[in-house]
Amino acid sequence: MPVLQIDDDGFRLDGEPFRLLSGGLHYFRVHPAQWADRLRKARLMGLNTVDTYIPWNLHQPRPDVFQMDGALDLPAFLDLAAAEGLHVLLRPGPYICAEWEGGGLPSWLLAEPDIRLRSRDPRFLTAVDDYFTRLLTPLRPYLATRGGPVLAVQIENEYGAYGDDSAYLTHLADSLRRCGVDVPLFTCDQPADLERGSLPGVLATANFGSRSAQNLAALRAHRPQGPLLSAEFWIGWFDRWGGRHVVRDPDQAARELDELLATGASVNFYMFHGGTNFGFTNGANDKHTYRPTVTSYDYDAPLDEAGDPTEKFTAFREVIAKYAPVPAEPEPAPSAKLAVPAVPLTESAALLDCAPALGAAVESARPLTMEQLGQDFGFVLYKTVLPEPGPVLLEVDQVRDRAQVFLDGQPLGVLERENHEHALAFTVRRAGSVLSLLVENQGRVNYGPGIHDRKGLPGTVLLNGTPLTGWTSRPLPLTALDGLPFAATVAAPTGPAFHRGTFQLAVAADTFLHLDGWTKGTAWVNGFALGRYWSRGPQRSLYVPAPVLRTGANEVVVLELHAAHRARTVDFRERADLGPTDE
Repeated sequence: MPVLQIDDDGFRLDGEPFRLLSGGLHYFRVHPAQWADRLRKARLMGLNTVDTYIPWNLHQPRPDVFQMDGALDLPAFLDLAAAEGLHVLLRPGPYICAEWEGGGLPSWLLAEPDIRLRSRDPRFLTAVDDYFTRLLTPLRPYLATRGGPVLAVQIENEYGAYGDDSAYLTHLADSLRRCGVDVPLFTCDQPADLERGSLPGVLATANFGSRSAQNLAALRAHRPQGPLLSAEFWIGWFDRWGGRHVVRDPDQAARELDELLATGASVNFYMFHGGTNFGFTNGANDKHTYRPTVTSYDYDAPLDEAGDPTEKFTAFREVIAKYAPVPAEPEPAPSAKLAVPAVPLTESAALLDCAPALGAAVESARPLTMEQLGQDFGFVLYKTVLPEPGPVLLEVDQVRDRAQVFLDGQPLGVLERENHEHALAFTVRRAGSVLSLLVENQGRVNYGPGIHDRKGLPGTVLLNGTPLTGWTSRPLPLTALDGLPFAATVAAPTGPAFHRGTFQLAVAADTFLHLDGWTKGTAWVNGFALGRYWSRGPQRSLYVPAPVLRTGANEVVVLELHAAHRARTVDFRERADLGPTDE
């Protein structure tokens, strides 16, 4: 593979002038059996490069565990990119934002009560150096200097919006170099943050989605010489629960792209293909109010969540053709889809009853956080015994992020971080009643100082003004559902419950799970965690990749946290429903 050079007037590839035409494609948001398809479509749109973040929290879920296989087989992804003739920009973080859980930072870092993330805290830097060593040692053959597809590697991510410690960035750059990264390094920041987020001698790039000439002028003012690159050219946006589905007019986005390319600058679309926050991997924002991101990361991109070309694919391809050769092959057609209406979920298992099969309880005076329990995602079930009957006021000073409250198994109400709800009044009928709080991690904050986002009940719990003590904290990560005591039931159990059904397929194809009439929860197909659903919207369907399905019998499991659909049925349809837009 050719080697990228940075000159005063732009990029060169083996001495020849080169323009980066790149697009974001996160391998961890796409089923690995579909990587080749998405990469081929990137080439067909006229891209010569793809860019991907690397989620530290998935690759190193525990300090002593590092994994890079299966859905995290980054070397296999890089091999497929090279086979397609595509270069790669790698963005290993350690912080990536990406609307991803915790910005990609592992939750176990937060088990240290006073750790300072994204800083020169020795505990953080030691962990980062270890991560880089584990990650980059097997990736060295994929650097362009060794014949691989990786042209450049990013340092951190939009650090100028978070801090101004250049010594921290220097440490990261030195750590990357010690790990054998000898391709160009770069930083990316919004134009107003370039001074704080860049490093002397390292390529600085700018992130924006409009006013290209103005923003590139700001980059040129900051760096009088060198290539101009928009490392994140925002052509869509993400959605949050309770909001609307964000879209951007394709023609307007294409005009902005034309303006950018007319300056001679290089570009990396954010995103070319967004994919999906499968399982519990979505992030959240907290600018005085907590806002969790939805499961879909469709991003209104040139490829939609199922990998089908959108109007932007055609519009961008036409603009790119004005500045660079575009493959003569026809645009890719949409993939086949299937529909299976009204699948009955005839078996159920009450969550509170089967919780002991899902996690071991830990006793302590105060509730333990997820991080103290060594848990990344999912739920924690907290229990304590109330000694006296009578009217009470329950006050929880920190709910992270949504707590369903039960007394002797009966639901009393919900406390929500998002709505700043932290108190609940009720009456205890008898001494020895069991108070339970089922707390959901709805996604760790991925941007700003809120990334120090410990989950569960990290604060004080008061009953009539007195701290409650004598708790059990039971982690419910829901990484496996084996052994649940499903039983056929006529009526759905009261409270949170798993519901299971089966359906037959003659052929596997992409589809979308619709949960009309259900309230809030998570769904799995054949053991694959599709993600969260919530009737508040905007998203009202979950993408089911074809490789998850099989011919013959298939299983669907729904964890409903509130009221199950009256008929307990779900639908698989050929179209997604990402909700109403502002257009």
